[in-house]
Amino acid sequence: MSHSALKIGNHEFKSRLIIGTGKYATMDLMQKALAESGAEMVTVAIRRVKLESGESLLDYIDTDKYTLLPNTAGCFSAEEAIRTARLAREAVGTDLIKLEVIGDKLTLFPDNAQTVEAAKVLVEEGFTVLPYTLDDPIVCKKLEEIGCAAVMPLAAPIGSGAGIQNFNNLRIILEFANVPVIVDAGVGTASDACVAMEMGIDGILMNTAVAQAKDPVKMARAMRMAIESGRLAYEAGRIPKKLYAQASSPVEGLIE
Repeated sequence: MSHSALKIGNHEFKSRLIIGTGKYATMDLMQKALAESGAEMVTVAIRRVKLESGESLLDYIDTDKYTLLPNTAGCFSAEEAIRTARLAREAVGTDLIKLEVIGDKLTLFPDNAQTVEAAKVLVEEGFTVLPYTLDDPIVCKKLEEIGCAAVMPLAAPIGSGAGIQNFNNLRIILEFANVPVIVDAGVGTASDACVAMEMGIDGILMNTAVAQAKDPVKMARAMRMAIESGRLAYEAGRIPKKLYAQASSPVEGLIE
C-alpha cells in the first residue's frame, strides 16, 4: 500500500512509526518487535548505550535496515543535552538527534525553556533536531522558527499509556506547523495511534506501549496497522459530523 513519505530534514521514511529500543524483556524480543513494527527509524538513549568494547545495544540493531535516532534521555539541563548530542554524533555518526531536556523527575515533563536553549545551539551546529516538548503551540512555533526539523509534543506523560489528553492544543500545533508534528509519549494502544493519525499527526514515536505489552510483537504489528490505517483515513478525508441522521439511500427523486 502506497502512502506519502514522512520527510524529516534531508531524511525520508515510508513508515510513520518511530519505535524505541528500551524496556524489552530480552534483546531477541526487541528485535522481533522492531521487525514486526515496520519502523525504519529507532531511538536509542545514548546515555544508556555502552560505547566502549564489549556487548552493546547497538550490536542488536541492524543499521543497514534502521536509521538510528539517538536521544538525550536522562538530561536535565541544556548544557547536559548539548554535550550528550555531540557525543551521539561522534559515536553513531548521524546528524539526527531527539532532544530531551527533562524538568522534573516525578512527572518527566520536558523543560521547555532549556529545550529551546539547547535546540538553538544544536541547530547552529548542523544537527537535525527533533525536540520533545509539552503540547504548547507557542513553544512548538519557537522551536520551528529556530530551525528544528520537526516538533514532538507529548500526548500524555511518558510511559503513562493514557492516550491523547489535549486534542485542542495538538490541533492548533498542526494548524500552524510547517514541519512534521510527531506525537511523542503517552500512546497506550492501537486506537490511540489511529486517532492521532486521523487528526493529521505526521508520525508517532513510542516505546513503552510496545515493549511493556503482554505480547510486544503482536502490539508492534497492531501499532503498524493502526498508523497505516489512520494515515490512510486522514488522506481519504472523513465525512463531516452531523447532528441528525442522513439516509444512506436518499429519498429525493423517488416515484411515489
